[in-house]
Amino acid sequence: MSTTHEVFNQPAPLVDVNLFATNRAMQAALAFNAPALDTTPLHALGAVVGRGDMQVHARLANVHTPQLKTHSRFGHRIDQVEFHPSYHALMNEAVGAGLHGTPWGGGSPSPHVLRAAGFMLFTELEPSILCPISMSYAVAPALKDNPAIYQDWAPGLTSRAYDPELKVWRDKPGLTMGMGMTEKQGGSDVRANTTRAEPAGADAWGQRFSVTGHKWFFSAPMCDAFLILAQTASGLSCLFLPRVLPDGTINAIRIQRLKDKLGNKANASSEVEFHGASAWLVGEEGRGVPQILAMGTMTRLDCALGTSGLMRQALSIALNHTTQRKAFGKLLVDQPLMKNVLADLALESEAATALALRLARSFDRAGDPHEQVMTRLLTPVAKFWICKRGSHFAQEAMECLGGNGYVEEGGEGIMARIYREMPLNSIWEGAGNIMALDLLRALRKADVAAALAHELAPARGMHPALDHLAERLPLRVEEMATEMEARRLAQDVALAVQAALLAQTAPAAVFGAFCDSRLGGQWGHSFGSLGAGADFDAIIQRALPH
Repeated sequence: MSTTHEVFNQPAPLVDVNLFATNRAMQAALAFNAPALDTTPLHALGAVVGRGDMQVHARLANVHTPQLKTHSRFGHRIDQVEFHPSYHALMNEAVGAGLHGTPWGGGSPSPHVLRAAGFMLFTELEPSILCPISMSYAVAPALKDNPAIYQDWAPGLTSRAYDPELKVWRDKPGLTMGMGMTEKQGGSDVRANTTRAEPAGADAWGQRFSVTGHKWFFSAPMCDAFLILAQTASGLSCLFLPRVLPDGTINAIRIQRLKDKLGNKANASSEVEFHGASAWLVGEEGRGVPQILAMGTMTRLDCALGTSGLMRQALSIALNHTTQRKAFGKLLVDQPLMKNVLADLALESEAATALALRLARSFDRAGDPHEQVMTRLLTPVAKFWICKRGSHFAQEAMECLGGNGYVEEGGEGIMARIYREMPLNSIWEGAGNIMALDLLRALRKADVAAALAHELAPARGMHPALDHLAERLPLRVEEMATEMEARRLAQDVALAVQAALLAQTAPAAVFGAFCDSRLGGQWGHSFGSLGAGADFDAIIQRALPH
């Protein structure tokens, strides 16, 4: 049998690379936001998530998707989801790295920033399994308002042990938690919820209710417990709903089906019904929305972190490809148009990383009045802008690979998964309009204009376009009275803060090109339209994943 051709000019996959050691943008952002942080754990995690065997687990967890088992072979109702072993391998690594509830246990001068960087690194490997990880991280602020439950559950939620078995909380070395808010008729309008909760006595965990109703999106249904919203006599209330009750019996949570989603294949998202399920009140009855939104704030941080991580991985794959593959007589990375695209993507990725980790810093300094305002301001802004940029970013990065990027196979097949995953973070925990409305609410609660001016002050005088925007933004913040312009305000606040951060953390080539393009008008409507004066080689060199 004769050989028809030799395979050449195909790049080696990006594998067995320490994803932290090569991420200069993340290292700079960490040095700025948490200068005393010991990054040793991130070096260790960067090596793990860059390994070839972990990439195999990520692929298999998406190929062999979760399977719902509503009944046992004997006809008993069991309502369990079966996962491929690779899913559990990924969960074990994420929990072991402390990406869930460990910041609430202390042990680091900047626990939220440390965890945020780790979350971003793990996202580069596989984001799907981070849904229960994120919710387990976010639950603490809300759950603390039932001290008895928090005392019993906090050790398991901060433990670095992963136990997927469905059993009573006291018999598990580690615990995970989820949340359930949306219903068929309401979506983001949770006040339209019809699920009802009737008083059912009281015990060591406080006031108990019997819950009847449904949830349209109930992600990660194999978590050990959930915070949900249900109507009580006093209005919409926040309730703690365990899968297994304290006496060891299974709670009356019926999984109707699993969602068939665009991306996020490895994670199970479900529709459920509650048939007199037992749940306990958390916080004040009738004040469920603000109570559970304490959890929502943290998961919105993770949306920004997750998209930033996906951007970095998409950029790394594009750079890995273009630095090895030749076309028209030279490497793709040396072609002028490709160079412009890659540099533009690198700017977007570094700016997203800078803003996401800046937001994480505000949670580490919750007692600082300025940081409190930044949390309220930057949470909807970062969630809105970074996640909005994700899908366009992934499409452009995929084009750098051509047809190879569109194929879901092998090392570069990761790009197709990234592309399918990108819209999720923009939708989950409130789509763009909800974030814009949250921004307007934040403007009414504090002197945001003064805080924003203070945040931008270190970069004043460093670029005329940034100065022009910084001068106008505080006044726009003070005068913003209509929803019609809220999305534009969110965009401009994000760009101004990103530019100010890059002024303090990035080389002049990165900062200058970002301001020239995003703020100064030297940019088109797509990636790859930077002005000819940008230092393309310096920007690309900083972003290389090798």
